[in-house]
Amino acid sequence: MRRALLAITGLAAGTTALVVLKGAPGAGQAGADVPAALAPVAPGGSAAPEPPSPTGSAPGDVTPSPRASSKPAPKPSADRSAASRGGTRTTPAAPRTTTSAPKVTTRTVTGPSVTYEYGSLQVRITLSGSRIVDATAIGLPLGGQSGQRSDDVQARYSGTSGEVVARQSANLSTVSGATYTSTAYKQSLQAALDKA
Repeated sequence: MRRALLAITGLAAGTTALVVLKGAPGAGQAGADVPAALAPVAPGGSAAPEPPSPTGSAPGDVTPSPRASSKPAPKPSADRSAASRGGTRTTPAAPRTTTSAPKVTTRTVTGPSVTYEYGSLQVRITLSGSRIVDATAIGLPLGGQSGQRSDDVQARYSGTSGEVVARQSANLSTVSGATYTSTAYKQSLQAALDKA
């Protein structure tokens, strides 16, 4: 009984060793192509010695190591086989790059101070990109007749819904009864647009 058990165990161990040493087809060639500089290194820092050949072959013969033969040889891919049959090989398309729209910047430009018969004023415009989105007059006279004229001009031209935003230019209609103030507003506005 013991002899039968030892014989079966020995047969199994021998078969396993044979499979490991012989490896898959082509594995011996892969092990032979490894240069000496890339040989496995033993823990002491020197190259690991070649295992002895189980068949007692000549020293020049190369036998695959168990590590080299543990993986089967790769199968040719469909691309390679198609190319060998004369087919065309397609390459994957380059990744698409997307460009985002440039960010629109909002900036404020102030025209010069324009002196006129009732005082002086400046026009400040706010632009989003190249579009005027707001306008206002700075330094308008307060109180009295000139203050009333200033309020009329400011109401008609300035703000986000004023004539400046609607027309996108300094080509504005003159406010009745406020000719001097209207003219000064247009001059400062035009200079601000020129700077923008």
